[in-house]
Amino acid sequence: MRRPWMTLLLCLAVSACQHHQANTGTTDALSSDASFSPGIVLDDVAQHVKALSSDELLGRTVGGEAEQRTTRYLIQQFARIGLAPGNNGSWLQTVPYVSATLQHPEQVTLSIQGEHGADELAFGKDMLLGTLAEQPHVSLEASPLVFVGYGIDAPGEQWNDYAGLDLKGKTVVILVNDPGWVNQDPRLFKGREFTYFGRWTYKFEEAARKGAAAAFIVHDTEDAGYPWSVVQNGWSIARPDLPMAVEGGHRLPVAGWLTTAAARQLFNHAGADFDALKRQAAKRGFVPVPLSATLSVAFDSTIRRGESHNVVARLDGSKRPGEAIVYSAHWDHVAATGEAPRGTMDNATGLAGLLEIAEAFAHRAPKPHRSLLFIATTLDETGLIGARYYVAHPLVPLPSTVADINLDLLPADGPASALAVIGFGQSQLDDYLAEAAHAQRRKVMADIQPEKGLFFRSDQLSFARAGVPVLYVRSAAAQPDAGSDYGVPASMDRYNPRRDLSGTVEDVRALFMVGSRLSMEDSFPQWKPGSDYQRPQSMRGL
Repeated sequence: MRRPWMTLLLCLAVSACQHHQANTGTTDALSSDASFSPGIVLDDVAQHVKALSSDELLGRTVGGEAEQRTTRYLIQQFARIGLAPGNNGSWLQTVPYVSATLQHPEQVTLSIQGEHGADELAFGKDMLLGTLAEQPHVSLEASPLVFVGYGIDAPGEQWNDYAGLDLKGKTVVILVNDPGWVNQDPRLFKGREFTYFGRWTYKFEEAARKGAAAAFIVHDTEDAGYPWSVVQNGWSIARPDLPMAVEGGHRLPVAGWLTTAAARQLFNHAGADFDALKRQAAKRGFVPVPLSATLSVAFDSTIRRGESHNVVARLDGSKRPGEAIVYSAHWDHVAATGEAPRGTMDNATGLAGLLEIAEAFAHRAPKPHRSLLFIATTLDETGLIGARYYVAHPLVPLPSTVADINLDLLPADGPASALAVIGFGQSQLDDYLAEAAHAQRRKVMADIQPEKGLFFRSDQLSFARAGVPVLYVRSAAAQPDAGSDYGVPASMDRYNPRRDLSGTVEDVRALFMVGSRLSMEDSFPQWKPGSDYQRPQSMRGL
């Protein structure tokens, strides 16, 4: 049986009847004359998706005219809806970034000198590398090599691959993923579920914290979940990141990847058996192994600094304006090789949902008691940089941030009977979503592809790591009965009016209902016992 207040919220999401405006059906995707309903409806979603994936926005790439046109469209829509600028009178939050581009990669080699032989590993074929420490020139001479297994220090798992090591001036070799996934053993980490300890970003961060001069991850297609070509594409171009001055901490002067074949070759030169040591590294009690080999390398990088922008809109709460629910969706798009640079699925659909939720809240009666913050983040595709910057510089203090509800890659394959929560079981927001889904006669389920680590690939991760409960949903739209291919978008990137966006509409309405309930409450949702995250004691609601 539906709760009366949830039925009311569903009605609000559908129509907001007292304020309905007819859609003009304009043919200009970016026309300011277009009209929108205040409810969350199919025509409006389609109109936003069409506009946000149109050629006029030049692929929504970061910087230049493409960024200006994209952010202008978002600002125009937020202003039309009646929201206020979210950054002290400005719609934009400036996000600094720094990028390093390897110079003359075809000339860069790793020189390996071992007790049982020497070798030169070539860039692209055998290895990939760069600097994470904003250094235009890097040189390592005869750096001792150490095999540190999966490169994890996790006291909660009673696991430390760095125990007893002094890594000053040394280079570590690390395996991809984590021992639980490799063993498919739920007693180790989370078994087949991908964890943050398996992320390559964590491994480089941990190696830097331990004082290593360099770190190389051994790529394996099955364990990584993607082929060597993906790593090649990502490490053969400029890699933006937040400046070190923003995030602080340590970063590696040299970071990179080895193919499995190159790693075996390296270990052979050191008189070690790579495959045997890999098996040992997956067992509890593994200790790091110094290798009888050294590494030398020198290279130059062009360091470039730039700025992009988050777009932030605000709707003030009527009774508790200092507390806010955040809705986030990234606006940037990076086209894959051979793909038209439009980003219809990733993430014009999420942005359309963000705008539709904002419109519904602007017409909600009664007005929300808490404030709503709508953030279109930048540089998600290149390291979640916009969200990381926002969390480091929040426009509502994190202790007063109720939750982050993230919209990324919504379905375009029709309605679904289920909503899959990425990171299911972590917070009480699962229960809020279950009530909203029940009002739609749908169910909520866990991610059925936990090995893909989707939770660590979208903007809500930054909020979670800061202690704010998050909700990130992937619809089961591709398979109405929640089959194995749910939520996988079609390869066609151009907007197509024949695509079925009704699933997007249903999912967006459910996420509106979750935020609407949160906006009227006094309590703060919490992380569940055993979660990987927790609200710091200084945060509200404890």
